[in-house]
Amino acid sequence: MSIPTPTDNPLRHAVPSLPQADAPAGLPDVATLATLARLANEFFSSVPGSGTPAAASLGSGAGESVSATLPFTAPATSIVSNPAPPGSPLAGPGGTGTGVPGLSIPPGHAPGTNLAPSSPLHVLALGNRVPALAPHAISHDAVPDLVQTVAPAMEPRIGGAALGTEPVQIERPFAPGAFTSGYYFLNEGGQPAHVQREALKPGQGVTAESFGLPGDDFLRSLAVERQGTTNTTPYYFAEDERKPAPFANSAHPPFDVSAIRRDFPILQERVNGKQLVWFDNAATTQKPQAVIDRLAYFYAHENSNIHRAAHAIAGRATDAYEGARETVRRFLNAGSTEEIIFVRGTTEGINLVAKSWGVKNVGEGDEIIVSHLEHHANIVPWQQLASEKGAKLRVIPVDDSGQVLLNEYQRMLNGRTKIVSVTQVSNALGTVVPVQEIVAMAHRAGARALVDGAQSVSHMRVDVQSIDADFFVFSGHKIFGPTGIGAVYGKREVLEDMPPWEGGGNMIQDVTFERTVFQGPPNRFEAGTGNIADAVGLGAALDYVTRIGIENVGRYEHDLLAYATNLLRPVPGVRLIGTADDKASVLSFVLKGYAPEEVGRALNEEGIAVRSGHHCAQPILRRFGVEATVRPSLAFYNTCDEVDRFISVVRHLSARR
Repeated sequence: MSIPTPTDNPLRHAVPSLPQADAPAGLPDVATLATLARLANEFFSSVPGSGTPAAASLGSGAGESVSATLPFTAPATSIVSNPAPPGSPLAGPGGTGTGVPGLSIPPGHAPGTNLAPSSPLHVLALGNRVPALAPHAISHDAVPDLVQTVAPAMEPRIGGAALGTEPVQIERPFAPGAFTSGYYFLNEGGQPAHVQREALKPGQGVTAESFGLPGDDFLRSLAVERQGTTNTTPYYFAEDERKPAPFANSAHPPFDVSAIRRDFPILQERVNGKQLVWFDNAATTQKPQAVIDRLAYFYAHENSNIHRAAHAIAGRATDAYEGARETVRRFLNAGSTEEIIFVRGTTEGINLVAKSWGVKNVGEGDEIIVSHLEHHANIVPWQQLASEKGAKLRVIPVDDSGQVLLNEYQRMLNGRTKIVSVTQVSNALGTVVPVQEIVAMAHRAGARALVDGAQSVSHMRVDVQSIDADFFVFSGHKIFGPTGIGAVYGKREVLEDMPPWEGGGNMIQDVTFERTVFQGPPNRFEAGTGNIADAVGLGAALDYVTRIGIENVGRYEHDLLAYATNLLRPVPGVRLIGTADDKASVLSFVLKGYAPEEVGRALNEEGIAVRSGHHCAQPILRRFGVEATVRPSLAFYNTCDEVDRFISVVRHLSARR
């Protein structure tokens, strides 16, 4: 709006000459003050946007009575008001809307009323604003009201006369709806390149181009140029260290680790005042919000026992549980859901096979083969079976890198071999074992084969039909699912010939005191009430990983492992345990002068969680002459920055001794 000047003020022409006889010397009389007060209130009530014509009441006589003796008192029905009492946090020097005593800009954001701050001292005057009524209103710096609306009293209006600064120099007079930028970019010749901004029509959105900024088409052209470069290395260089390049050219879809991290609430935790770094993924993985929400939804809307009721909630629970079984089948590429048995985890799964198939099929003098890399869960049940049956346990040796020796394994196989049970990924070293070859060699010798997939399912694609193992077992908590749930895959013809290993409800067709008829697989092996909710949570976890793409996960983790290995290896005093060419994202090391527990405690002080100890894999650590190691293990939500924090602590410890 235009501020009236002394020469064009309508009040100058509207106020009649008033007698001064009754007034004290040098002061106007009461009638004059009353008239001035009335006219002023009517004038300020007609600020643009108030809806009151400015001259509606001008010209009234000077002798009208007044309702108050103070000048500039607003009528009771006036829209000009200061409702907050003195001292209120909403009140400015003149009330709730101005910085001028006795004057209030009308409540509401009308065209032009954002030209001056409604309260130079109080941001809370924002309460007096309403949505703009005219999107084409223009302010001092040629920016529409809708474009430049911030908290009142904080609107700087850079270059605007409202703040007493020099106005923006524009090249031509502007009219409502058309304006010119006061900003410029330098062109290639280094000269100012003023940008003509298009007029905004009512309701039209603001674009980058309207402020002279590069638009979407220009930015896309830059992206196309970037994709056309010849640099195809998956790394970028910073401080002479190699880091995975998140946007390197690749046939894989983009992998956004920042977006993935937002899915895991616990990664926002702080330990000892530091942001948590979770490098203990080989022990257990963290859970995405999708899994947490699915568990909560089950207990809120579906909680019931399954298979044995006709009511609706039991139907929901049964559908959710059996739907999770189908998800596991699809994730492993099994042929049928009848080949998927829910168990508490990998340990229970191996025990099921040993105590069902093993008890029936292994006899005195028979042989069971495992590798030197095994977790205790894939050693102890077979030891127990061998002791019970008089069988022999044989061990595939490994080389100095931690990889199994296939030639030695071949020499072990013979007609007495009944089952070969090996891990796909070592939990202690990270070695990826060639299980497909091992299974094929076992089958040629007439033996069955079991693959422990606890450490592999979260890092690589698993296809049980391609591997051709007779059994495959894994745990949910290793693949971002709940604890206390896992699965056993077994070939249908093998499961059909196995007796149940536990007895109870759910696994029977008929029970009398004389005999029991058991159900077929998988129910035959799921006695009692199962872990229904966590099975559903496991299904949600597998769905989550599937959406991201297990190949994307494996590629990212491979690059992250290479980065971490290249930084850790040269640290003085560090000895890596397990250096096979094919590894999953596990690092295992010892640091000269420190026990592994000391290193673990030092890392914990910096908020970094790692495992230190024997990792339930004592035989393989002793093969390398150590009783314990420090084991950081990585997942797809870990980052190079976290690796850098970890390396910094190890380097600091190394420098002290």
